[in-house]
Amino acid sequence: MNTFSVIKDAKRIVIKIGSSLITNYGKGIDYPAIAAWAAQIAALRQAGKEVVLVSSGAIAEGMARLGWTSRPKEVNKQQAAASIGQMGLIQAYEKAFSTHHLLASQILLTHEDLADRLRYINARSTFLTLLDLGVIPIVNENDTIVTDEIRLGDNDTLGAVVTNLIDADALIILTDQTGLYDSDPRKNPQAQFIHHATAGDPALEKMAGGSGSMVGTGGMITKVLAAKRAASTGAHTIIVSGHEENVLARLAAGETIGTELQASHSVRSARKQWLADHLRVRGKIVLDAGAIKALTEQGKSLLPIGAIDVSGTFKRGDLVACVDENGIEYARGLINYASSDTRRILRQPTHKIAEILGSIHNEELIHRDNLVVLMP
Repeated sequence: MNTFSVIKDAKRIVIKIGSSLITNYGKGIDYPAIAAWAAQIAALRQAGKEVVLVSSGAIAEGMARLGWTSRPKEVNKQQAAASIGQMGLIQAYEKAFSTHHLLASQILLTHEDLADRLRYINARSTFLTLLDLGVIPIVNENDTIVTDEIRLGDNDTLGAVVTNLIDADALIILTDQTGLYDSDPRKNPQAQFIHHATAGDPALEKMAGGSGSMVGTGGMITKVLAAKRAASTGAHTIIVSGHEENVLARLAAGETIGTELQASHSVRSARKQWLADHLRVRGKIVLDAGAIKALTEQGKSLLPIGAIDVSGTFKRGDLVACVDENGIEYARGLINYASSDTRRILRQPTHKIAEILGSIHNEELIHRDNLVVLMP
């Protein structure tokens, strides 16, 4: 599949706009820029496309209103800035979209909202209802109340999670960079631009650099990982400069701009995608080579005999990661035994579980229906 078909043929699109673009590098809300984004998104709607907008900028706008020149490290100050900035950000979007007779809505999320299965389903239902009504949902992380324990981390990740949540066809990440290079062009004048690649290619993660600006939290690495996550539901990702004139309309018209990261993974079921979208696990199970092969190549459940070590404290039903002896994660799933019991039945055949524990809940540590493979 080539670049022109990705956005041109997409029915449902998630667009993520970074803080630098929204706030003119932290100077405060860039109203002309938001007006331009709204006009382009209105054109996409006229073309029959459904659009969800993931917008950074609340903390940066709050910083500008408070007269702060650098992002505070203290969580309480970040939350205060987000609370102040979110007001102006949504007002600006509402005014811009109303010019085109479009309604906008605000959705603030945390990881906890997506980790709970019922809340995940409810969030999906809300998004799809809004899209059916022709509304533009504007999404941000709920920075006013979020803590490290429930933080998604950055809006590139949030954009990918929302892409998966609503089964979007494509994710557009608008940034202050032209796209992805094989090395940092600011340090290496010989850096080569990457026009096309496969999302999830390990080489991409090695190429990606660090944070790109003083007001944002991400960088190219978060965008590469976001593309990998979005690809799990078949969505392609475009990483492109938001400074390109009329960039959304040009992409929708079939023009080749930025870096296209194509999805190649088979699409997961909704339940397994929910498992994959958990960003935090409660513990880790170390597997031997045979167990890894059984999970990744044969689609089998995880049995105790293939588990050689366990770390963390978790209870029955918690999400745990399945890793090899080098710590590389191959799968994750809902565990049938608490960490204390899991330790007692490591390397044991199934028929020994009842003898060791006094009873048996399940023959498997993780049933294949409650497990999602992350790596082939």
